[in-house]
Amino acid sequence: MNYQVDQNGFYGNYGGAFIPEALSPIITKLQNEYVQIIQEPSFQKEMEELLKDYVGRPTPLYFAKGLSKKYNTKVYLKREDLCHTGAHKINNTIGQILLAKKLGKNKIVAETGAGQHGVATATVCALMGMECIVYMGALDIARQAPNVARMKMLGAEVRAAESGAKTLKEAVDEALMYWVENPDDTFYLIGSAVGPHPYPDMVSRFQSVISKEIRKQLLEKEGKEEPDYIIACVGGGSNAVGAFYHFLEDNNVKLIVAEGGGEGADTDKTAATSYVGKPGVLHGSKTLFMQDEQGEPLEAYSVSAGLDYPGFGPLYAHMKEQNRAEFYAIKDDEAMQAGLNLCKDEGIIPAIESSHALAVLEQRKFKEDDIVVINLSGRGDKDLDNYRSYFNF
Repeated sequence: MNYQVDQNGFYGNYGGAFIPEALSPIITKLQNEYVQIIQEPSFQKEMEELLKDYVGRPTPLYFAKGLSKKYNTKVYLKREDLCHTGAHKINNTIGQILLAKKLGKNKIVAETGAGQHGVATATVCALMGMECIVYMGALDIARQAPNVARMKMLGAEVRAAESGAKTLKEAVDEALMYWVENPDDTFYLIGSAVGPHPYPDMVSRFQSVISKEIRKQLLEKEGKEEPDYIIACVGGGSNAVGAFYHFLEDNNVKLIVAEGGGEGADTDKTAATSYVGKPGVLHGSKTLFMQDEQGEPLEAYSVSAGLDYPGFGPLYAHMKEQNRAEFYAIKDDEAMQAGLNLCKDEGIIPAIESSHALAVLEQRKFKEDDIVVINLSGRGDKDLDNYRSYFNF
């Protein structure tokens, strides 16, 4: 199967661009020009220099001795938590801010859940001298205060989304509405592999540096480029697509998706799209998402602010349909314990999002000689209050 987007922006039966008429000229221009622009040698050179000297790439591929011994398999951690700003999000924002400059935009609007994309967007806007507006759910603002402060320090205006569940979906709604009203001078810098075409493909391309590095680093460490398994958490899907990208069509590499299971996929407090999602159009693309009988999105729930989104990107809907990945709904308590285990086993404090991927080690048995790469998408600084209250530290 082909896991690259087609000329109409679809991955199999999912994708496309279902957008308001006011955005049609902007999206069409973006669709027609983005590939050519990002493949220009000058664009590639500037992006590569920034990824190296500003972001700090390549990030290490760390052999986790403690986890490997504990689970009797070879566990490697792709250390995206060591990127500037503390997560993989900066890879994509560097690419999109350079694209926005090429398109002559001077204002950026973005959405954020856990705040990492908001911080990464505010960071590149400060770097490039652009105005920055970030929409964030009011609930997420309350539980991710450190990242809100970071965004403000970097010069961004943080606007609260007060409707619905007051989380990531509502932040996306508000950001899209702002873009519809201000299409001429504003570029919407989407943080995940969601939204209308070309955003899922664009984000995937910018994040693909992760899997490109994995191949090279594994060759150096293990004498082969392909791991047996790659595990990553998925809300919208940006860190996972980065880790999966250069392995999507290699069926020898098994892909594992860890979703925010909340209190359980069989409850009404979950974000496990693969278990309860149905086909429909969400935020400009056809995908799977949790919905009521009228087709309206249901409120998602996860202990992780970055995973409480009611759907995921169209590539994951296609992957599920084609059985290209295994999907695990990781419950809140399982993720929190996995995060604490990493602290004690490896001396690394992970983001709660990443802890969902780590929790798969408890749920799935691997062989002794399997090479298992876990994408450690972010560090846990932003989540210390949540960890502290959960474990009564």
